[in-house]
Parts: sequence; structure tokens; C-alpha cells
Amino acid sequence: MKCPFCGHDEDRVIDSRPAEDGAAIRRRRECIGCNGRFTTYEKIETLPLLVVKKDGTREPFNRDKILNGLLKACEKRPVSNEQLIELLTFVEGQVQGAVNREISSQDIGELVMRKLKEIDEVAYVRFASVYRQFKDVNSFLEELNEMLNKS
Repeated sequence: MKCPFCGHDEDRVIDSRPAEDGAAIRRRRECIGCNGRFTTYEKIETLPLLVVKKDGTREPFNRDKILNGLLKACEKRPVSNEQLIELLTFVEGQVQGAVNREISSQDIGELVMRKLKEIDEVAYVRFASVYRQFKDVNSFLEELNEMLNKS
């Protein structure tokens, strides 16, 4: 590791400890050339997860996009931030745990809706109305009738 102060390429590790909930290792190092101390982080290199959109384009997975959709769906509903974070963490874990490094936006949406339905049915219908892009009132009523029949 090159020293950020003098550029010398030899150092010694003074301290190592887990960081980012065990996803990384934080190392304090001391340069052998100038005795300057600096911190490095070591992480597992992973392939990026790509989301395949309906039009076939691909973009990197973005947790914030899901969170924004959930916040809109749960606005003025009795859903706590903890419940949203738990749902988001579950979905992200399912997505990140997939062997294939590409996942369709449809699969992500279905996963979110399945969990959201367990938390709050009104928020579920709001999310589904945007996600499924209901064309008219009849398609919206079909979704509601399906929910009522399952209850």
C-alpha cells in the first residue's frame, strides 16, 4: 500500500477491526518510510447488480428508488420507518443474494408488493396502482376485488 504522505510502498498494520457490520475490514497502517499513519478499508469485490427495466434497458440496483416508492405509498399511513427499513432490507437481501447478477424490475416490484401487502393493504394498493400502471378504474377494481376475495 502506498503511503499517502510520502509515497513509500512499505507499511505495517497497527490495528485491524471489522467495519460496516462485518462487510469490510478497517486497517490502521503506519508507513515505514515516514511513520505517517493512515486508514484503509478492505472489502469483497462484487459484481454490480443490474436491474432490467420493462423496456430492456439495464441500470444499477438502487435501494433509494425502492425507498422513495415506499415512502409515497405509505404517506399518511400507520407504517413506521422501522417497518419500511425492514421491508427494504428484506428485499435488498433477496435481490443481492440472487446468483444471477441481473434481475427484472418486475421481480423486484412483485417482491416489494408481497411484503407491503402484509404491512398495510392501503399502501399496497397505492404502490400497485403506480407499479402495475392501472389503465382505468376497472383494472383498479379488479385488483381490489381480488384482495377482498382472498381476505
